[in-house]
Amino acid sequence: MSARLAFILFVVLIACAFVLVASQHKARKLYVELQKEQSAAKQIDDEWGQLQLEQGTWSTHGRIERIATRELGMRLPSSGRIEVVPAARPEMAQ
Repeated sequence: MSARLAFILFVVLIACAFVLVASQHKARKLYVELQKEQSAAKQIDDEWGQLQLEQGTWSTHGRIERIATRELGMRLPSSGRIEVVPAARPEMAQ
């Protein structure tokens, strides 16, 4: 009976060893995938920062005024043609 018990314990030990190796392999694969995803996230963050800087550059008042003047032929109206319109209060807007 002891030889049979020893054989069963040996088989259980081998099975546990295979499960351990498989789980360590999966953990390593997941860690590598995590590293790749973190690297991709950092790259996307860097690109987002660059896009924000670019948007700030493209939307500066000086650039917009320059395009309006040169490309669209717009100009400021004379002071006699400027009218100030007061903002409507929410209760009066209805």
